[in-house]
Amino acid sequence: MKLEDVKKLIEEKEVKTIDLKYSDLIGNWYHITFPARRLEYVLENGIPFDGSSIPGMKSVESGDMILLPDITTAILDPFTYHPTVRMLCYICDADTRSGVKKDPRSLAKRANEFIKQSGIADESYWIPEFEFYLFNEAEISNKKSSAGYKFTSSENKEDLPGSYKDKDGTAVANRKGYHIDTPFDKYADIREEMVQLIENIGCPVRYHHHEVGLSGQQEIETELIEFDIITDKMMYIKDIIHNCALENDMTATFMPKPLYDEAGSGMHFHIQLRNKGKNIFYKKGNYADLSEEALFFIGGILKHGRSLTAFTNPSTNSFKRLLPGFEAPVKLFFGLANRSAAIRIPKYAISEAMKRIEFRTSDGTCNYYLAMSALLMAGLDGIKNKIMPTKENGYGPFDDNVFKWSEKEQARLLTIPSSLEEALEALKEDHEYLLAGDVFNIELIESWIKEKMKEVVAVRNRPHPYEMNLYYSL
Repeated sequence: MKLEDVKKLIEEKEVKTIDLKYSDLIGNWYHITFPARRLEYVLENGIPFDGSSIPGMKSVESGDMILLPDITTAILDPFTYHPTVRMLCYICDADTRSGVKKDPRSLAKRANEFIKQSGIADESYWIPEFEFYLFNEAEISNKKSSAGYKFTSSENKEDLPGSYKDKDGTAVANRKGYHIDTPFDKYADIREEMVQLIENIGCPVRYHHHEVGLSGQQEIETELIEFDIITDKMMYIKDIIHNCALENDMTATFMPKPLYDEAGSGMHFHIQLRNKGKNIFYKKGNYADLSEEALFFIGGILKHGRSLTAFTNPSTNSFKRLLPGFEAPVKLFFGLANRSAAIRIPKYAISEAMKRIEFRTSDGTCNYYLAMSALLMAGLDGIKNKIMPTKENGYGPFDDNVFKWSEKEQARLLTIPSSLEEALEALKEDHEYLLAGDVFNIELIESWIKEKMKEVVAVRNRPHPYEMNLYYSL
């Protein structure tokens, strides 16, 4: 929106409130609210705040920062009681008014500019796949002398809520939930409500459906959208999913593995580069009709794949989803229509307009701005250094299920880290490609590792409930 459009919206909807949103390093949202009558003043002067109070952002000695609203991100908030316009912000230094190095939105803006300056492409287009669970109940407890959780779903006979008796027999068991039809897909209307809200904020949706997990796993997928637009829309989409679930007495989670022995939730990223409107990933007659640039881009992501997981899979829970033998990929190779590959080439995307690659390792605990920027930087590094993915270096293409290979054959494939701590170690060793064009910087990477190691230690230091089964009576 432009300022005139926002003023018109404020007048038509009798808006009295503006709500500003911004993201910390991890991807948590924060907000601050002011009267709509102050809009033009705030657009010019910003709002000061204490950056040292935001985890990983800045030290106490130099905490003064300002939030500068981005008027182009303005939408009418669909959830507030009082009519409210919300906007996303850049986190800026109080003196220079430029985006700070550790502001995720500012970093994504630098990544987008770096593409244009590279001379390789002037746009990147993305499709994110939002996979998440909808639960009827989520009870979580972590104390010194007790710990546990309980999730329930009225879709699964084995996980029914305590007050739900399934008298109509629509809860099912012993099957997969992929594309399951109504009435067994009980939350189709809630998904549709989410999708309509998503489209109302100007983000076109490709489709939505029930996913494999029988206990309420969902998927919503957008169309191909420009990088600088979709990164912001994704923050709104995640918020819509959470709030819409709550309004329907449900709860949503993007945790990669909330349930044992059930399908995990990823966030696959489809990526395409264009230059002057032309898809530079397409070359008719090559393997999967991929251009040399596309192959180099794939090579860069696979070469840096282990360190990339520090941003694309940045939770201790991420690696409970990434297990060998399942569709969640743990081997760094690519292939046509191969769902065991870290990078899959969609077989149905045969036209020049639709040709793209799909990175399948990532999940919804990532900070979208950082993870997607890191993927771009790795791919561009591959093009710059002509990193050709070949069978000789173990990158493929392989079109068969590698988990049916012998152990000796599998051993020649590069494997992603098996834990968050291992991923952070890989990032320590391999991050030069992120520093090109000052997109990322050492201070941000060090802060990221420091904040994420706090999570590693917090989980590592706590007894696990299943350890009680294994060791209590020994």
